[in-house]
Amino acid sequence: MPSETHKDAIALLKADHRKVEQLFEQFEKASSDSRKEKIAHEICTELKIHTTIEEEIFYPAFRGKIEDDTLDEAYVEHDGAKMLVNDIEAGSAEDDFYDAKVKVLSEEIKHHVREEEMPSEGMFAQCRKTDVDLVELRDAMLARKKELLAEAKAGPLPAAKPRAVNFVPA
Repeated sequence: MPSETHKDAIALLKADHRKVEQLFEQFEKASSDSRKEKIAHEICTELKIHTTIEEEIFYPAFRGKIEDDTLDEAYVEHDGAKMLVNDIEAGSAEDDFYDAKVKVLSEEIKHHVREEEMPSEGMFAQCRKTDVDLVELRDAMLARKKELLAEAKAGPLPAAKPRAVNFVPA
């Protein structure tokens, strides 16, 4: 399922980043609870799909080829976001702290994106210096993304599962 829209795996991930950034902006401007919930659900779905393709396909392709600390931090950052995603999806706009949770999620994602996209030393810059075929990786990621989008259309995606952070519900 090649795509001329995204020249490689990094371009695909950056496009996802831009889409989620726009959704966070829309959430900030939304005034009705129903609109906020709709946008928040879309943000959560996009982030579940994005973290899945990164963790299943992109990150493993670079283990041992870029700094381990960079990858380890990315997994932990994802887990922090997943906890908020699950909490937001389980709640409603009338709940205490709902808007604050979406705001903190937005800040966490901005930080994570900055670390991935930082010129010369960020994750993506490190990845470009490897021998990994970014076009082949894009194709695998697009195929998995297509599966996840179909799953999301059929019904809500399951709760996001942390991989690096041990979370024990109260």
